[in-house]
Amino acid sequence: MTQTQPSGATGQQSVPARPKAPPAGPQSGAAEGAAPWRALTIVLVGAFMAILDTFIVLVAAPAIQADLHSSAADIQLILAGYQLTYAIALITGARLGDRYGRKRLFLIGMTLFTLSSVGCALAPDSGSLIGARLVQGLSAAAMFPQVFAMIQVLIPAEKRPKAFGALGAVIGMSTIIGQLLGGVLISADLFGSSWRPVFWVNVPVGLVTLLLAGLFVPETRAPEARRLDLPGAVVLTVALFLLVVPLVEGRSYGWPLWTWLSLAGSVLAFAAFGAVERRVDAAGGAPLVQLRLLRERPFAVGMTLVVLAYAGINSFFLILSLTLQDGLGMDALGAGLVYTPLAVAFFAASLTAGRLARFGRRVLQLGGLIGGLGFIGTIVLVVNAGSSLTAWELAPTLILVGAGNGLLVTPLLNAVLANVGPKEVGMASGVLSTGQQIGGAVGVAIVGVLYYSALGGAAHNDTGAYGHALTTAVVFNVVLAALISALLPVLPDTAARRT
Repeated sequence: MTQTQPSGATGQQSVPARPKAPPAGPQSGAAEGAAPWRALTIVLVGAFMAILDTFIVLVAAPAIQADLHSSAADIQLILAGYQLTYAIALITGARLGDRYGRKRLFLIGMTLFTLSSVGCALAPDSGSLIGARLVQGLSAAAMFPQVFAMIQVLIPAEKRPKAFGALGAVIGMSTIIGQLLGGVLISADLFGSSWRPVFWVNVPVGLVTLLLAGLFVPETRAPEARRLDLPGAVVLTVALFLLVVPLVEGRSYGWPLWTWLSLAGSVLAFAAFGAVERRVDAAGGAPLVQLRLLRERPFAVGMTLVVLAYAGINSFFLILSLTLQDGLGMDALGAGLVYTPLAVAFFAASLTAGRLARFGRRVLQLGGLIGGLGFIGTIVLVVNAGSSLTAWELAPTLILVGAGNGLLVTPLLNAVLANVGPKEVGMASGVLSTGQQIGGAVGVAIVGVLYYSALGGAAHNDTGAYGHALTTAVVFNVVLAALISALLPVLPDTAARRT
């Protein structure tokens, strides 16, 4: 694997300092003197939109079901179809960016995302909406990995922690704003359009982003990018499909036999993918995933931590939303407002983490500790409150959860990619993005079983029963926080490498 240097060498490769001859390699298409922070700000809008549309539709689901007379299965596909195609296509989207240009893939993804949002907003029935959502997921998979890759190739090495801090803030804020904005738009019922503005809102943002990206984002490619590994892409798509579908859909269907057969089949499919990639590599080709990268300790440990972190984040958001709306009787807008302390803490901590990069791994350890204390505090608070629990009593522990995850997730993304060379940054970005999605799906699947098992047949607005279910499920988040704290000392310290 091509290793980057611990200091500014990677930045010098990625953003050439006025060479006398036209540079060859990853940045051969980058404009001389291009402003990398302006370009990064523009592509971060694409990351924001991709994550926003995972959560904004959760809030809109009841209105969609009532308006389109959708079945429960239709609603599940409207919600999960986006995540399925998004997760499955991420690595392929990253490698296409390496070969054909990251700016080009970002523009294609944003164009399709905007057009599919129009399709969602105009959908006359459930089938049309499901189809448009599938295309939305594919287009998000074309956009999102390019953001990671552009940070690596456009931003100098010493400035990357700040860039990842901005990305972490965007990821956290889009998760919260999705629920809050969805509640505002549906409550407003603009022109009697009910749920449709949650998709229309993407259109003007997408058009402006396309214009700005075309003007100000430089083109970059991987050096010596070769033809896409089509056999590897096909086998990996099958493997991810077999893994992600039961994780996303299993709980809703009561974990029937096909879900377990699908999970078992995914193990065989991943083994077949490994064999295909080794064969392509041995033949001198360009495998979709360089398996040796997964054997590198920094990347392997970092990916494990990313999966655990996103399993915790997504699962906690699920059970908190259910408790606020079904247990405490809040509407979507009110529940979204309760997330405000968490969102503000996450945003502030993410930006702070970039400025604390000189402390290396200690920042991640502090974040893991604070987040774990937030989960433990939630359990203690809810148990003590019992059936008299109110939503805003959770604010102090939500601040701890948000601050902890902001300090953890932001530098973790940088740490995972720190040792990845320019040739492999696109592939590594796709693997990282896929790990985020799989971690979130696994976390939601596990916590859903714990939450609903503890809830039993309790009626809506039974605060005591929903509080008990919440505390039972949050034990899972405490366990994840403990695992993260145990693994962090194994992760190489970026501060030590710089020294």
